[in-house]
Amino acid sequence: MAYLGETPVAREDSPYKDTTPAELALEFIQRYGGIDGAHHKAWVLDQVARILHGSPMEGLCRADWDDAPSEYRFEIGASDAYKAWVVECKAGEDGPDTYEYDEGIAP
Repeated sequence: MAYLGETPVAREDSPYKDTTPAELALEFIQRYGGIDGAHHKAWVLDQVARILHGSPMEGLCRADWDDAPSEYRFEIGASDAYKAWVVECKAGEDGPDTYEYDEGIAP
């Protein structure tokens, strides 16, 4: 199997064109939620929080192989709503930076 590379794709030209934030969040949970390790589970939670706060898909592309199905790849950015939510999380009831927000590590 030879890797042929990645091709940038617009969201409207991808399988994600009509995907709602809730559907995308559930996909992340289904796809990555079972991977062992607290740091990976923290990453899944962070990605879901980003999605539900309206963060954009970034770097959407299609990866192709000569004898395997294509795969869509992307990252979830950080919307202003997500950034404000993280600040709120860190504030806690005992003042600034009471809680250390963990973005986790991608599997």
